[in-house]
Amino acid sequence: MRVANTLPKFGKRYAFVVDGECEAWYIQMLKRNEKSVQITLEPIIPQKKKLADQYKNVIAHSKNYDKVFWIIDFDVIISETRLAKKGTKSALTEFKEYYEKIEKINSKIVDANQKIVVIINNPALEFWFLLHFEMTSKYFSTCDAAIKQLKKHLPDYEKTKHYFTKQDNDIYLKLRLSLNKANTNASKLSPFDIEDTFKGVSEMNKIFEQELIKHIF
Repeated sequence: MRVANTLPKFGKRYAFVVDGECEAWYIQMLKRNEKSVQITLEPIIPQKKKLADQYKNVIAHSKNYDKVFWIIDFDVIISETRLAKKGTKSALTEFKEYYEKIEKINSKIVDANQKIVVIINNPALEFWFLLHFEMTSKYFSTCDAAIKQLKKHLPDYEKTKHYFTKQDNDIYLKLRLSLNKANTNASKLSPFDIEDTFKGVSEMNKIFEQELIKHIF
């Protein structure tokens, strides 16, 4: 995949490779509401959403962006792994290979500043939203299960563009006052372990710990 080199001479650009619209809308709302974040935050949804295509996008964009975040809903990987035919490579095995390759890429950077940041949400982005309201490491086997718990705090929650991007009442603004709490709760959870994937995890706090973003706290 060829990606045009459109980096400006000044200013930072961060790309976010995501497999769903909700993640893209959330990043857009972060940028819309945090005017002091002087970085271009660009969500990218690959036309093909297979793991291999997402990984290719991540590597391609890492050549032209200052940093690339790969946001993954892990319930999809677990589901596809369960459905894998015997004798074929599972989605979990495939992801593990990509994860290790990215670690090698980051290890070659002299200043130890990750060029590619993998962000796991297990089961999905809704677990990050839930951490704005409660501290939990509960494993939800599906996104729907996490949404059911989230609706105890956000009864009107829905996965629609209107809900996520409504002017003056978007998803980011709905959660903004509890962002610090979510960041703290996420950091308290056990680190993602590729060998033990049946636990609640959100690594969205990695975004807000970036040097050019964390000042919003």
